[in-house]
Amino acid sequence: MTVEAAAGHGAALAADARGVLAPSRSTARLMHGSDLLAAMIAASLPWSTSLPAIFVGLWLLVLVPTIDWRDYASCLKQPAFALPFALLGLALAGMLWSDAAWADRLHAIKPVAKLVIIPPLLYHFQRSERGTCIFAAFLVSCALLAVFSWIVLLHPAWKIAATASAGVPVKNYIDQSQEFTLCAFALVLPALTFWRERRLAAACACLALVLLFVTNMLFVASARTALLCMGVLLALFAWRHLGRRAAMLLLAGTVAASLLAWTTSSYLRQRITDIVVEYQHGHEDISHASTAQRLIYWRKAIAALAQAPLLGHGTGSVKRQFERAAEGHTGIEAEVVNNPHNQTLNIAMQWGLFGVVLLYAMWLVHLLLFTGDGLAAWIGLVVVVQNMTSSLLNSHLFDFHAGWIYVLGVGVAGGMTLRDERRRTAAPHR
Repeated sequence: MTVEAAAGHGAALAADARGVLAPSRSTARLMHGSDLLAAMIAASLPWSTSLPAIFVGLWLLVLVPTIDWRDYASCLKQPAFALPFALLGLALAGMLWSDAAWADRLHAIKPVAKLVIIPPLLYHFQRSERGTCIFAAFLVSCALLAVFSWIVLLHPAWKIAATASAGVPVKNYIDQSQEFTLCAFALVLPALTFWRERRLAAACACLALVLLFVTNMLFVASARTALLCMGVLLALFAWRHLGRRAAMLLLAGTVAASLLAWTTSSYLRQRITDIVVEYQHGHEDISHASTAQRLIYWRKAIAALAQAPLLGHGTGSVKRQFERAAEGHTGIEAEVVNNPHNQTLNIAMQWGLFGVVLLYAMWLVHLLLFTGDGLAAWIGLVVVVQNMTSSLLNSHLFDFHAGWIYVLGVGVAGGMTLRDERRRTAAPHR
C-alpha cells in the first residue's frame, strides 16, 4: 500500500470512527446518560417490574437526540433490526381478523412491542464503548439477589415481596432461575480464559460466582425449565470452547456433581420427582398439575392452529380459543388460560404459520449475530439459546422478565459484536 493510499484509508477509518463508533462532542453527554440508564435497566431488572419500564422510557428520551436518522434507517435494512418490527406489524395487523375482545387485542400487543427496543439498543451499542458495564451491572445485581436469597431462606420475614416460594425475595422462582442461569453461563467463558492465561485469582473469582448461582438453584429455588437450559448451555459451551478431552472431563465432572447434588439436595429430588406425580395425578388435583396442564394446553393449541393454519385466529385470541375448547368439559379440561406455555404455539394460535416463520427467522438472525469469538458473542449466544430452550415450556419471549432479558441481552451484545465487526472491516489490510 502506498503512503498516499494508507493516508487516505486512515482518514476514512477516522471518519468512520467519528461518525459511527464514537459520539460527537455535542452528543457525548447524552451518550453517557444513555449508557447509565441502560445500566440502571439491567441492575433493576432482577428486583422490579416498574423500575425497568421507567428507565426504558427515560433511556429512549435521552437516546433519540443522539440518533443519526439516516444511518439508523440504513441499519433497519438488516434483518436483525427489521424482524422485531415485522413481528409487531403482524401483531397490529392481526387485530383486524381477531374475534377477541378489544381489551384482549390491545393487551396482546404489549408483549410484542418491547421487541422493537432491540433495534435502538443494537444501534446505540455499536457506537458505545460501555456495553460491558451493562452486563456488569446485571451480574452484580443478580449476585446480591443470590446472597439475599440464601438469607431469606433462613429468615423468611426479610422478604421484600410476599412471594410464594421459600428463598425467593422478589418476583418468583422462575424469573430468579432465568437470571442465575444466564449469569452462571456468562461467567464460564471468562473463567476459562483466565485459567488459560494463568490468572488464577480471577478464574477462581468467576468460578465462585458460578457456584453461588448454581448452588442456589440446586438447594434453594429453581424452575425445571432452568435445569433444562443448564444442560443445553453446558453442551453449547463444550461444543464452542472445549476440545474433545476437555469436553469429556467436563462431562465426567458434571455427572459427578449431579450425583452429589441429587444425594444432598432433597429440594432438587422433590422438584424432579414431582414431574411424574403431576402427570399422573394432575387430572384429580389441578393445584398440582403443572405437567398435565402443559400437555393439555399444547393439544388444544395445536387443534386451534389446525382451524386457522396460515394466519391464526388474530391478536389476543388465545383466551377465546381456550374458552371454546373448554365448553362441555370439567376439571382440568375446562381450564381457560391466555398462555399455552409454549412460545411457538402462542404465536401460532394468534398469527398462524406466518407468525411462526417470523419468530424463528428472528431467532436465527439473532443467533447469527453471535457466531464470532469474544465475551459479547458468548453472552449473546447464551441469551438467545436460553430463550429458545425455555420457550419450549413457556412463552418466555412474551413474558415480562424473560422477554426483557432477551431484549437487553441481544441489543447490548449484538451492538457490541456489530461494532467489532465494523472495526474489523474498516481496519487496514496488512
